[in-house]
Amino acid sequence: MHTHVGTLREVSNKVHNAELKLFLEVELGLDLRPIALPDKTKEDILLFFKLYDPEKAELRYAGRLFVKSMGKPIEYLSKLNEMAGYAPDEEIELYEEIKFEPSVMCEPIDKKGTFRSSQLEDGDIVCFQKALPLESSEQYPYPDVPSFLEYVHNRQVVRFRSLEKPKEEDFSLEMSKLYTYDDVVERVAEKLGLDDPSKIRLTSHNCYSQQPKPQPIKYRGVEHLSDMLVHYNQISDILYYEVLDIPLPELQGLKTLKIAFHHALKDEVVIHTIRLPKQSTVGDVLTDLKTKVELSDPNAELRLLEVFYHKIYKIFPLGEKIENINDQYWTLRAEEIPEEEKNLGPNDRLVHVYHFTKDTAQNQMQILNFGEPFFLVIHEGENLANIKVRIQKKLQVPDEEFAKWKFAFLSLGRPEYLQDSDILSSRFQRRDVYGAWEQYLGLEHSDSTPKRAYAANQNRHTFEKPVKIYN
Repeated sequence: MHTHVGTLREVSNKVHNAELKLFLEVELGLDLRPIALPDKTKEDILLFFKLYDPEKAELRYAGRLFVKSMGKPIEYLSKLNEMAGYAPDEEIELYEEIKFEPSVMCEPIDKKGTFRSSQLEDGDIVCFQKALPLESSEQYPYPDVPSFLEYVHNRQVVRFRSLEKPKEEDFSLEMSKLYTYDDVVERVAEKLGLDDPSKIRLTSHNCYSQQPKPQPIKYRGVEHLSDMLVHYNQISDILYYEVLDIPLPELQGLKTLKIAFHHALKDEVVIHTIRLPKQSTVGDVLTDLKTKVELSDPNAELRLLEVFYHKIYKIFPLGEKIENINDQYWTLRAEEIPEEEKNLGPNDRLVHVYHFTKDTAQNQMQILNFGEPFFLVIHEGENLANIKVRIQKKLQVPDEEFAKWKFAFLSLGRPEYLQDSDILSSRFQRRDVYGAWEQYLGLEHSDSTPKRAYAANQNRHTFEKPVKIYN
């Protein structure tokens, strides 16, 4: 017996398995005493049998038999049927379970060939099942042993979360890693009671940040579930889903932009979702927006701005294609172009104005932004006192509060405080308005205005004005 254990350990070491497990089976007689092993010749093979039930998708251990190596499975079918509890003449199929890792290998056994010709040896595992007629096999997801073992090898419980609530578990589904893109969205749609699986959009999980990846999975953009779950060298079990109002293939041909429209006269911001073909221009977006918003004048012209951290970074040219405009990290703001801006004199300046306050803790001045930036026309020769009157009127700030405000010329973030008598037009260089401004007129005051937050996108921006959202 020691020799056999030593041999087993050698085999075990060859496959780098540190632990060797042995199972002892003792057969007891009627007197409950162990029965001696049957005489085993070189012609005898010990085989272990598992029974598969396609209807229940269950595989269980059924028993073991000694068979003659030159014998044929067909000679043992009645014994196997007895083992399974079937009628003696039930037609059954046999498979050899060769290996499970790293991949499944399970092959049919020729019932009329010898066990030796099928290369069956001591300790091999044979799985058997009822032979299914073709019409029955189509009604079971795993009609035979190989398909079931493949499923078990690749099954994965996936935890689904709504993209709108990415921290909350919603539901779990058991799936196969070999499921196609279509299989996955069909199962999700079925779970949600949705008729059209193409309206499901999935997003993968970032294992490092524990958040959804920034870009969703494109329609049929991956082949299998396993591709959806991989993140670099890690495998996740989380997917995020959205239910769209139009099919995903159609949506992918369109560009969706969330635009904050600032009404010229009313104290409100309205968020609109604009969806147009990717080849559309900014001009097309503004034309579409005009049909959705309330204008102060039917002939009013609109412009589209890029706002990031309370500064205006860009006025979009009307001819720019929208395909590459990114509204994920900054706000797209639309507004009417004031009449005074349309007829700028050669020495007038269009100045970018923003609100700021200072953090003077630790003797280190840091400018903190808040509030809504805006443009202001500064006429040639105009002094700060005159400009302050227009700013107070535009922002409707009470006299008592406005008296505390300071005004500064900012270049590269350094404030140079201004006097009422300072002429501003000479300080601002003439610049192309399409691009980031490096010079600003800064309004320094406390950040005391109550804010209303809105989530137009993943970046949270704050507006002092009331907000309405139209999707």
